[in-house]
Amino acid sequence: MSADGLDTEILSADIAGVAGAAELLRAGALVSFPTETVYGLGADATNDHAVARIFDAKGRPHFNPLIVHVPSLEAVSEIAVLSGPALDLAQAFWPGPLTLVLPLKPGGPLSALVSAGLPTVAVRVPAHPLAQKLLEAAGIPVAAPSANPSGRISPSTAQHVLDGLSGRIAAVLDGGPCEVGLESTIVGFDPAPVLLRPGGLPVEALEAALGGAIAVRQASAGITAPGQLSSHYAPNAQMRLNADEARPGERLLGFGHVEADLNLSPSGDLVEAAANLFRYLHQLDIEGDAPIAVSPIPDHGMGRAINDRLRRAAAPRN
Repeated sequence: MSADGLDTEILSADIAGVAGAAELLRAGALVSFPTETVYGLGADATNDHAVARIFDAKGRPHFNPLIVHVPSLEAVSEIAVLSGPALDLAQAFWPGPLTLVLPLKPGGPLSALVSAGLPTVAVRVPAHPLAQKLLEAAGIPVAAPSANPSGRISPSTAQHVLDGLSGRIAAVLDGGPCEVGLESTIVGFDPAPVLLRPGGLPVEALEAALGGAIAVRQASAGITAPGQLSSHYAPNAQMRLNADEARPGERLLGFGHVEADLNLSPSGDLVEAAANLFRYLHQLDIEGDAPIAVSPIPDHGMGRAINDRLRRAAAPRN
């Protein structure tokens, strides 16, 4: 048993594991579960005490809002108002790696902690079959930021979750590695769609669905959605970006046809690179504190989200 008083249970991806995870969530406990993007740290989004445990376990600032996960588009109406361009995007991309920031349903059931006092809530319908089964079995909206200590590397395997949060949460539902490997793309509305965070759904797909360019959040804007802190996703080692080669004493996280300590995608495949990013950063963390140099990443498609995470990982630490 840890100093926090919990023995974190590892639950299998079967009927019994899903049922056990759902029961824990309904009881107000914290359960990590896989989505197609990264592992989330789930709690009953209608339970103030359960949601507060998320912030405590992660060491997360309370002004940083959470994403609420539901099993279907129809379930959104219980917690938020979905209409206009938001409904169009939901119909096009849900289930999937897209989060929409929507007006809260008046008199809805969500804990005020979820939205950090804002009149909006970030909502997603994940595509991962195990996440879908868990949300259906739990029968409650589930608040779930990434299952890692705040500001650190996001988890794409159950072991990553245990490395950061073992003893601080009740259980991990182990569904294997996450396919996408980067958090969801977040879109808000003002009232036109605005990209708040690039992620697992490429911006080009959004623009194709919308029939035009999407506005981008200004860096000086306030926190309106998860994943907007300037320093985030950080390994222990210092990072240098857009490096053509490693300097003496550095380790190279490569991309494309370069010799590197680890290569996100030797063939230059951005989807493969996205899936490997957090896993390789975790591996470099385990191997030591020597500085990390990172090869240039093309800034289109999934590369835009990769570069967003790398910039935050390399930013001055809060």
